[in-house]
Amino acid sequence: MNSESPFLLACRGKRTERVPVWFMRQAGRALPEYRKTRGDTTLLEAAAIPEMTAELTLQPVRRYGVDAAVLFSDIMVPLAAIDFGVEIVKGIGPVIERPLRSRSDLNRLRKLDPVTDTPHVGEAIRILKRELDVPLIGFAGGPYTLASYLIEGGPSTRHHRTKAMMLSEKTLWDDLMERLADLITASLESQVEAGVDALQIFDSWAGFLSPGHYRRFAAPACKKVLDATLRLGAPTILFGLGTGHLLEQMASLGSDVVGLDWRIPLDEGRRRLGPSVAVQGNLDPAVCLAPWDTAAGEARAVLSQNGGRGGFVFNLGHGVLPETDPGILEKLVELVHCEGGGLPPLQGCEQ
Repeated sequence: MNSESPFLLACRGKRTERVPVWFMRQAGRALPEYRKTRGDTTLLEAAAIPEMTAELTLQPVRRYGVDAAVLFSDIMVPLAAIDFGVEIVKGIGPVIERPLRSRSDLNRLRKLDPVTDTPHVGEAIRILKRELDVPLIGFAGGPYTLASYLIEGGPSTRHHRTKAMMLSEKTLWDDLMERLADLITASLESQVEAGVDALQIFDSWAGFLSPGHYRRFAAPACKKVLDATLRLGAPTILFGLGTGHLLEQMASLGSDVVGLDWRIPLDEGRRRLGPSVAVQGNLDPAVCLAPWDTAAGEARAVLSQNGGRGGFVFNLGHGVLPETDPGILEKLVELVHCEGGGLPPLQGCEQ
């Protein structure tokens, strides 16, 4: 992949001719072609079919003209691949058949061997590298986020079991995070070896932690993953929901880019992260359900907060909502490319 692509340059902190844009969950239920291709297959089944994975990854690139593709997959794929008993239930999310509640359960969390456990992932990436003319983003869940699913048994609004183990069984917790960091690293390394150009770590639920608990119980494992993947040469993006109180700590872990959700103004986030960290974000996904004039105004506000600075990737503050009109996202890409928050208009854009 051309290292001069706007997306990769922005991830490296550079100022680009146009602001690059992609959307988390850009391949998804908002697209009718996605629903047609998926049919009745489950998410994990679809992610295990290289040709389907490739097609679902390509669809939003064709439709929206985004500056990066993101591999169609799920953060639970490595855990499902080692037979931990993971199912992704429609309308609920990941569900664990036998949650991790003791050290004996930890013994079920074996090492991931990408060659034998997830060969379909590498094959899908190789197919995509033959088809794409934009960078391909690979990804994995963050250690705390995966731990919370394993312990809670599914999505949680309180994380009470997770925090109880974290605080009362610290040795078990540390061992769990060590194993998860190794599993995540193996998955990400295999994705880079197959050809992805950048990596995003979705530590989506780290925002449930206080700064002190994040520093002690989550940050070390996340840093271990980042230290390993940074050596591979692909830029990294670290993202979490509700992590405004953790930004400085996240910046210190070494990721090239930190993703912001919609709860924090982009200019404030940039100031707190410092000049050496690129930023991704952060339009509220719900804005895309409003009429175009409203969505356009909100997008322009995000661009204005960036102030034409480099090291900026436009994205939503979380994933595309299934109810989103794809036409709104098409217009958003055009608006970001043409207006770019202070950069000169590109040739072909309306003046």
